[in-house]
Amino acid sequence: MDMDLNLIKKAGHPALIAGPCAAESREQVIRTAEALLGTPWLTAFRAGLWKPRTRPVDFEGVGEKGLPWLREVKEKTGFKLAVEIAMPAHVEACLKSGVDIVWIGARSVVNPFIVDEIARALSGSDICVMVKNPVNPDLSLWAGGIERLKKQGITNLAAVHRGFDIYHSKPYRNIPLWEIPLELKNYFPDLPVLCDPSHIGGNRKLISSISQKALDLGMDGLMIESHFDPDKALTDVAQQLSPKELKKIIAGLKIRDHQEKKVDAAIEKYRISIDELDEQLLEILSKRMELSELIGKLKKEQNLAPFQPDRWSSVLENCLKKGVSLKLDRDFINQIFNVIHKESLGRQDEIMND
Repeated sequence: MDMDLNLIKKAGHPALIAGPCAAESREQVIRTAEALLGTPWLTAFRAGLWKPRTRPVDFEGVGEKGLPWLREVKEKTGFKLAVEIAMPAHVEACLKSGVDIVWIGARSVVNPFIVDEIARALSGSDICVMVKNPVNPDLSLWAGGIERLKKQGITNLAAVHRGFDIYHSKPYRNIPLWEIPLELKNYFPDLPVLCDPSHIGGNRKLISSISQKALDLGMDGLMIESHFDPDKALTDVAQQLSPKELKKIIAGLKIRDHQEKKVDAAIEKYRISIDELDEQLLEILSKRMELSELIGKLKKEQNLAPFQPDRWSSVLENCLKKGVSLKLDRDFINQIFNVIHKESLGRQDEIMND
């Protein structure tokens, strides 16, 4: 398959970029690649060499040491190669080693100066460059990273949606906020957008459903982490699939005809956002009830009544003020919080009478 990712839509199927989160050893890289042979849609083999980690005690990748391993993968399997870059030196090493695709990660995209430096280092090459969304949900920052590359004459581009790190993102590692990649498509109609369900889910059990959702929404491909022995991986153990599991998931995905979609894309975008917010509301309500139960246990120990009128009056009044400031109807807020309070008291009553 031509690695000009702008041709993905003409390929007849979504692109798949798969491989381990990080290259750990020659054996691990080659065994994983060989096990991935025959995977449907497989476009390129990915492996992280330079891993930007939160803490320096964590495994930060093998660096340039892993490039010969990847070249061997290419020779043995014929796979194209994809590697994350975070600074100009990484670009030089990848270009010298025949890497076919590089991507700028979520932590790098947030820094326009770094993106500019990388763009200048890439200028004049025909390598495919993918831009992951920034960690925070900032569409302009994501679009800006792409524009900085275009400014340097780089046209072989794609974007990768890997979700966003926000408070209460459960059940995801990074909440998808699908409306943002869909809006990016409006910014750049010809730009392929792939989805990274591994980083969105953070859990291999979620990868199938996230992948299907991405394809249903017209994403042009998937980027999925796969390791020949996931439970022994040095990074992201929970989200990596074995090659066998990956093949099964890809074989089970359905490609739908987007021309037959009955729901207008704009409406669907907002419905997706509502679904995600509803999930977050349920997670928050569950956490609130857990805290109410803890309070109930303390009240029982101290022989206090479940209902504390002064406390409830203060809570409700503060919620009403905040709700009105957010342009919510006062009666609506009053009803919601009285229902929540009733449920909390019910749980505390059960604890007191146990």
